[in-house]
Amino acid sequence: MTATAVRPTPRSTTTPMVQSVDVRKHFGKLEVLKGINLEVAPRDVFCLVGPSGSGKSTFLRCINHLEKVDGGQLSVDGELVGYRRDGDALRELHDKEIARKREEIGMVFQRFNLFPHMTALANVMEAPIRVKKEGKAVVRERAMALLDRVGLRDKSNAYPNQLSGGQQQRVAIARALAMQPKLMLFDEPTSALDPELVGEVLDVMRGLAEDGMTMIVVTHEMGFAREVGDALVFMDGGVVVEAGHPRDVLTRPQHDRTKAFLGKVL
Repeated sequence: MTATAVRPTPRSTTTPMVQSVDVRKHFGKLEVLKGINLEVAPRDVFCLVGPSGSGKSTFLRCINHLEKVDGGQLSVDGELVGYRRDGDALRELHDKEIARKREEIGMVFQRFNLFPHMTALANVMEAPIRVKKEGKAVVRERAMALLDRVGLRDKSNAYPNQLSGGQQQRVAIARALAMQPKLMLFDEPTSALDPELVGEVLDVMRGLAEDGMTMIVVTHEMGFAREVGDALVFMDGGVVVEAGHPRDVLTRPQHDRTKAFLGKVL
């Protein structure tokens, strides 16, 4: 089973999957996002890089309304995130409406966040059954296919504490895909892994890219960004400093801040 077979089709290939217009976010007096403008096309792998505290993860969380923006607008597949337009005003959606929209966006975190008392298979099945009220037999078939896809069919009955970090993260990816998302968000999905386990997670992400899944990836894996990414954005201090094709940004950065950052991580 491919990722294409388990996700909804975007409304239009010409509508940006994600559009950010002057997005701002602050925590108290600290302004974390200072006017982010960018677009992510359907089927693209969009990589966000930058130092810790640059706003990458906060921006990712704003896309599925885990954080509310304090200014500007975010839309996914042509629809505003967390709000609806009422004339010239924006009205925040009710929690149920927000949750329904969030179902279309899969997210994989640094930590795997699996339910420790559930098997790998049960972890993957939980949300479609509990949230979308899908039938158990249909969900089980999809979940087994997804575990097979991430190379863990033989671990379906294993509990998280019986799995390596890389295996747990692959289960987390399968769990996100089980909701049939149109967009996948990855927040440094390999940063908590031992180096020898990073490759197995990146291989799964490469497969998703080949199948056309739209992905936004916060990462320090520059090799992945160069090989798989369609676009790369370098953020620092809550702003987009530089953006372009990954090979161009990584090999011919134009800004001193980008050069300094890449000089430390490459």
